[in-house]
Amino acid sequence: MRFGLFIPQGWRLDLAGIPTEKHWQVMRDLADHADAGPWDSLWVYDHFHTVPIPTDEATHEAWTLMAAYAATTSRIKLGQMCTAMSYRNPVYLAKVAATTDIISGGRVQMGIGGGWYEHEWRAYGYGFPSAGVRLARLDEGVQIMRDAWRDGKVSFAGRHYQVDGAIVAPKPLQENSIPLWIAGGGEKVTLKIAAKYAEYTNFTSEPDGFAHKSQVLAEHCREVGTDFDAIVRSANVNAILGTSTDDVAARVKRVRDRLAGICGDAAADAMMTTVSAPGSAAGTPEQVIESLTALRDLGCEYVICYFPEAAYDRSGIELFEREVMPALM
Repeated sequence: MRFGLFIPQGWRLDLAGIPTEKHWQVMRDLADHADAGPWDSLWVYDHFHTVPIPTDEATHEAWTLMAAYAATTSRIKLGQMCTAMSYRNPVYLAKVAATTDIISGGRVQMGIGGGWYEHEWRAYGYGFPSAGVRLARLDEGVQIMRDAWRDGKVSFAGRHYQVDGAIVAPKPLQENSIPLWIAGGGEKVTLKIAAKYAEYTNFTSEPDGFAHKSQVLAEHCREVGTDFDAIVRSANVNAILGTSTDDVAARVKRVRDRLAGICGDAAADAMMTTVSAPGSAAGTPEQVIESLTALRDLGCEYVICYFPEAAYDRSGIELFEREVMPALM
C-alpha cells in the first residue's frame, strides 16, 4: 500500500486562526516534511470556497500550489483531489500541467473529476450545468489532455469542447505522460470514464461501498475492453491518530471545537461524522492498521490521508509514519 498526504490549504477550514501571511510557510513546511518522509505523494483540493459552508476564510488555489510545490520539493509526487474539469479549459489545463511537470522534474499527477460544489460554481460565473453535462465535459476533456500530452498538439471537435491545432509544448517530462486519476464513484458515467482512461481511480473508503464500486468498475472494464487489474484503486481517509482512546477523543474534540467556532455547532458536527464513519483512519495505531488492512484486502492499493490537525499539530502525522505505514507498506 502506498500513501499520499493532503496539505492543508484552507478549504476545510484547516488554516483558520493562522495569520494569512503565515499560510505559505505552514503549507511549505508540511510539504517539505512529506518530501523528506515515507509519503509517495502530496495533495491539495481544487476548490475556491470553504466547506461545510462558504466563509471568508482563505482557500488557496490548487494549481498555483502545484507550481509552488514543484519548485520547492524534490522527490514527492504532486496531485489534486480533484481538479474540476469545467473550471479551466482542458487544453489550457493540459498546458498548465505540462509546464508544472517540467518544473517538478516529472512528478505531477492529474486528479480530475466533474465538479460538484454548486455555490462556488455559481459564484465564479460557471453556472451549474446538469451532472450529465459536467460528466460529458469530463469525458471530452480527458481525451483532449491525453492527446495533447502524447502528441504535443491537439485538435478535437466535441459537443462541449473544440480545439483546433493547439500546441502543447513542452510536453510533460514523464515518459508515459501525466498519470490520470479519475475521481468519483458515479456508477453509470464516472466509473465508465475511469475504465476507459484512468491509471488510478479514487472513490469511497467505506468498505462495502469500496467493494461495490470496484465491482462496477470491473464490469465497465470488461465492456470497454480495458484491464481492470492495471487500474490502481485509491481512497481518501480522514485521520486523527492518538496514543490512546482518550488521546484520540481529546484530539477529535479540539478539531470539532475549532470548526464550531467558525461555522457553528451543527455544521461542525456534520463535518465530524466523516471521522467516525466506517473507512476512516481515526483511532490508535492498532485500530487504524486494522481498518486500513481491511481496505487493502478489498483491493485498495493507495490511501490519501487528510489530517485535520496538520497545520496546528504534526504529532498525529508522525505517529502514523512511525507505526501505521510500516505495517502496511
